[in-house]
Amino acid sequence: MITKVIHNPALANIEEHDATSATFNIEPLHAGYGNTLGNSLRRVLLSSVEGAAIVAFRIEGANHEFTTVAGVKEDVVDIMLNMKNIRLRVHSEEPIELRLEKKGAGAVTAGDIQTNADVEIVNPEQVICTIDDPKTTVVIDLVAESGRGYQTIEVSSANRIHSDMIAVDAIFSPVLRVRYKVEGTRVGRETNLDKLLLTVETDGSLSPRDAFEEAAAILVNQYTALAGSTIVDSAPALGQEKDGEKNELNTPVEELNLTARTANALVNNDIRTVHDLVTLTEQDLRELKGFGSKALDEVKDKLAELEL
Repeated sequence: MITKVIHNPALANIEEHDATSATFNIEPLHAGYGNTLGNSLRRVLLSSVEGAAIVAFRIEGANHEFTTVAGVKEDVVDIMLNMKNIRLRVHSEEPIELRLEKKGAGAVTAGDIQTNADVEIVNPEQVICTIDDPKTTVVIDLVAESGRGYQTIEVSSANRIHSDMIAVDAIFSPVLRVRYKVEGTRVGRETNLDKLLLTVETDGSLSPRDAFEEAAAILVNQYTALAGSTIVDSAPALGQEKDGEKNELNTPVEELNLTARTANALVNNDIRTVHDLVTLTEQDLRELKGFGSKALDEVKDKLAELEL
């Protein structure tokens, strides 16, 4: 029987590609909800997750951005562009003033910034400028601030701590890229369900998981504020455990009392739980390596016994 309840989704798996990139597997979803959740999560991830950026700076010996600094290879515009690529963590609601001071020929990097307990530099290797003259000392004062989304140069200028500082338009978002893909899935007799694969890439100042959870929490808050006193009946994700019930879909295939040959064939094809098994069609099972007609009949009998 097809259920009329819109079941809550489940975070089935997180595939971490590296420290800054991960794919979130959300399934099973009500029909059509792959795009509904995927698009809303993507927009919030890119626009609303809190981050930090440089919003203003001052270089000793430079009165405005359209000038050069003695003994430095780059002009002030180039230095400003380089500073936009500095990734930070700011543990304060207030703007933080920082200073960079370096003498001698060579590259000046974000790691040369003198930080405090409220600020961490995520990419200290980021080059800010290059000193040509070994006798030159570069002194830069910076202001770092936390925020969300994009801040125009007009806003940064209006909020400057010091009027002689050069304002910078700031991209606070720690999320660099989000893409999603919707595929079909099934649970038992429910065959028209969605699976959402959401890949999140950050700049390293925030983990993909933390960014994902913050975006989801923002959406919860927004929709809760609009729902008023209306409550819609919901249910756990299909196949998820309910109070006092055994979640049979999470049962390992080794515990199904199948013959060793059949169980090994399933595990060797990366089918490890009943959930993995019921998402496959009969044709999918026939195409498995080392899986014959006897194994197919055995699995069909076992699923029938479990009423799946």
